[in-house]
This record gives sequence, structure tokens and C-alpha cells, in this order.
Amino acid sequence: MKRLLSVALAVAVVVVLAGAALAFMGPAGGPMGMGGGMGPGMMGAAGQAGCPGLTGTGAATQTTITEEKAKELAQQYTDQYLKGFTIERVLPFTGMHHTMYNVELKGPKGEVRTLHVNPWGNVIPFGSPLARTE
Repeated sequence: MKRLLSVALAVAVVVVLAGAALAFMGPAGGPMGMGGGMGPGMMGAAGQAGCPGLTGTGAATQTTITEEKAKELAQQYTDQYLKGFTIERVLPFTGMHHTMYNVELKGPKGEVRTLHVNPWGNVIPFGSPLARTE
């Protein structure tokens, strides 16, 4: 009986160590987080499908917005969700091969809010939901 338990314990230890090694090294054989996890071709023939900023194929099909369009979209968002706020300035910045915009808003009581407009026209409130004052 002791021999059976010691063999079962040895097998269990080997299985746990093999699982830990696979979790650390990843399926490609390199350390996870050190470039050894996912590699080219691991996402299928289309590359990074659904991530237009990461590959040349997706980026070519998406058109980025202009500063005027970002201001217009921010104004629509402001009219709908932030009544009484006005656009102070639109600040472009570059990230992941595209231009994005931070839109600074000023409220009727001096509150300051910031909106982020991504390259595809999505407007996202930036910062805490509570308005900060100057």
C-alpha cells in the first residue's frame, strides 16, 4: 500500500511541475511576458483581427478623423450628456500610429472636464466622473 501511495505521489508531483513549467514558459517554449508567448501567425491568417491599430492591413481600411470632426463629435456628446459645458480647446496627440484628441470642456460654474476622441470617432469621458474645479 505504501508503494502505491509513493508512486501516486511521485506522478502527482511530476504533473504539477510540468503544469507549472508550461504555465511559465507558455505554449511557444519561451517565457511568457518576454516575447515567447504569442507570435506571428498565432492569431490566424488575418493577423491581429479586430485590432486595426496593430497591423498594416487593418489600419489601411480605417480612416482617422480630423480635428474639426473631433470637435463636432465632442460637441454632440457635450450637448447630450454635459448640458451647459463649452469646448475650451482641442488638443491632438499621437498614439499607436494615429492622431487622437483630448477635448477640454468648461462648465457653467467653472468646472473642467476632459473628453478623449479616438481616431475612429468614439468619444470617451476622461478622468473621474466628478467634475473638478480650477
